[in-house]
Amino acid sequence: MLVGEGFSRLFRTFEHTAFRLEARDRYNSPRETESFERFLAGEPGDLAWHQKWLAMLRESSTQGRRFCRARVVSLPLSNYSRFGLWISQFASEAGDDIRYLTRDKAKSLELPYHDYWLFDSRKLVRMHFGEDDRFFGGEVVEDPATIVRHNYWRDAAWHYAVRRDEFVSE
Repeated sequence: MLVGEGFSRLFRTFEHTAFRLEARDRYNSPRETESFERFLAGEPGDLAWHQKWLAMLRESSTQGRRFCRARVVSLPLSNYSRFGLWISQFASEAGDDIRYLTRDKAKSLELPYHDYWLFDSRKLVRMHFGEDDRFFGGEVVEDPATIVRHNYWRDAAWHYAVRRDEFVSE
């Protein structure tokens, strides 16, 4: 199971694309707890915890390496999904192409209900979470048929997902 530096290294070493399918309605990341609570209270958010990720996105973008993700969301949006939509404006500005797909559409496409990263269409990392929605770590999957299936799911999600700004305006 990849965690910490081993997991972080994946984001510095891919060559062309890093795609993530986000299938959960909630993530319990201790580093964003304070910002999430402030968001719920209608107070200005402090994104100091997010700056390292945003800097990495900017650097990758200038190097021609692309980050993109499809977020599956339930309607009406959960509080966490609304928070994620707010945060995504900053990631998008830094170079992360984030698109949204409703849970009903994802279900009709038979997309999986698990998160994964797909690096350069060939390295698959399935993400594991506990019952409390905390990230346990990433499992590198090497089975070629499973990798192909996840590429198919990426393409289907990407085809039907809408850009963040379009999703906000809907």
